[in-house]
Amino acid sequence: MNGAMAASSHRITLGPLVAAIDQGTSSTRFLVFNSRTAELLSHHQVEIKQSFPKEGWVEEDPKEILQSVYECMERTCEKLTQLNIDISNIKAIGVTNQRETTLVWDKETGEPLYNAIVWLDLRTQSTVERLINKTPGRNKNHLRHKTGLPISTYFSAVKLRWLMDNVSEVHEAVVSHRAMFGTVDSWLIWCLTGGKSGGVHCTDVTNASRTMLFNIHTMDWDPELCKYFGIPMEILPRVRSSSEIYGLMKSGALSGIPISGCLGDQSAALVGQMCFQDGQAKNTYGTGCFLLRNTGSKPVMSDHGLLTTVAYKLGRDKPACYALEGSVAIAGAVVRWLQDNLGIIGSSEELEKLAASVGTSYGCYFVPAFSGLYAPYWEPSARGIICGLTQFTNKSHLAFAALEAVCFQTREILDAMNQDSGIPLTQLQVDGGMTSNRLLMQLQADILCIPVVKPSMPETTALGAAMAAGAAEGVSVWSLNPEDLSEVTSEKFEPQINPEESEFRYARWKKAVEKSKNWETTQPVPNGNGETSIFCSVPLGFYIIGSMLMLIGAKYITGSD
Repeated sequence: MNGAMAASSHRITLGPLVAAIDQGTSSTRFLVFNSRTAELLSHHQVEIKQSFPKEGWVEEDPKEILQSVYECMERTCEKLTQLNIDISNIKAIGVTNQRETTLVWDKETGEPLYNAIVWLDLRTQSTVERLINKTPGRNKNHLRHKTGLPISTYFSAVKLRWLMDNVSEVHEAVVSHRAMFGTVDSWLIWCLTGGKSGGVHCTDVTNASRTMLFNIHTMDWDPELCKYFGIPMEILPRVRSSSEIYGLMKSGALSGIPISGCLGDQSAALVGQMCFQDGQAKNTYGTGCFLLRNTGSKPVMSDHGLLTTVAYKLGRDKPACYALEGSVAIAGAVVRWLQDNLGIIGSSEELEKLAASVGTSYGCYFVPAFSGLYAPYWEPSARGIICGLTQFTNKSHLAFAALEAVCFQTREILDAMNQDSGIPLTQLQVDGGMTSNRLLMQLQADILCIPVVKPSMPETTALGAAMAAGAAEGVSVWSLNPEDLSEVTSEKFEPQINPEESEFRYARWKKAVEKSKNWETTQPVPNGNGETSIFCSVPLGFYIIGSMLMLIGAKYITGSD
């Protein structure tokens, strides 16, 4: 009896709860927070399979993504019930997601028309080259004044263009007005609010700003940009703010609860880290690495290879805030590569132990440019290299070099950001899965020569989405007023090496980066079978034909059979 009374009184003191769907590149999570204290009460996580059908291609199954969301929701609700927490106290759900990943589905059947093309995917390199070649002066920044972005394989418009050009089902659905395009947030919200039976087709300003079809000044789809990429505007979702009721959950234990927050994962982390002031910044270590600095209500264009993006718009009538962003393609993905491709570690925890066992890379440098180089270079022709090897180098040194690579890449984007803003950051707020690696955090402080501050609750991305959902008009269970925001406890990593050593290692890293550039110099031309022909390279073609002629000549001269 006393236990039941304690449980019921515990339920009452919790107050309203807010949930978040965090759909990332490598996993899906569903998390439930106390809106009064921002405490994480329960969560569940499911890994997502990535497929690599060809070199440079990265895909995920949209149905598996959706199923993982349902599974995480069910499991979390079960865990809450075991904790005697009443799930009817969940008042709203926020969505945060891997950005740029591109989906097209049939609005009549609700079926995806192709796999999701993941943001890291490189298949659009020839499309990008063609688009850049038709700009005046072959300028990759030709659309930056409207989009804040360079023309790159990274963003959704070129992926959507590829789908329309290469997948007959997509082309036919577009022609017959059955196609819907969306990033992961749009796909999830459409499915969760009813799908083909009245699902809401929308996105938020942060996700829209990563498509190259969105004008960051007018805050809407841009007809000229859509025309440039040849994309019909009717297939695009409606753009909404990051904090408003989009629709209600239509099935499962949480049926009837509003979905009222939506932020791309990096914007969500900025909100979750409470970076609401101009000049505040955070760095998220996930599959990639993303440093965002709030620039307030005006978009700031970078002179040093950073992106200008929409940080958030927390309400229909609230102003939009912008950010400068440094994007690194490969951070946590390098751990997965060492584990799955090379087999030198069995888990991410093992990487830390292996690297700590030597405490140095012994002059080995690893540039993981698997998807080319992102900020500040935007060099799609770069490829990964490991250099500075000696007979002494072993797998532990390589593990250390992999962790250093994440830190050096962060240093490059931090330097660019400091140059753009003119006000150097005095400390770096960090979050994301890799921040549990204490050696990485210490290395990061050493390489940046400034303290690194990690919140004790690492799920800041999901927290940001929950805050946006709970603060939405019509929900209003989470106050975003500065005086109401709960204090965040954190751990600080101070630099422990002298700046001269740090600069020496950074200079060697820069040298390694130069070696990785311009690796893929010719664009392979597929022959009729979709295979790449050796004759796509003119010098190689001449060499082979010349060799054949010499052989025929030699045979003729010697008179042999």
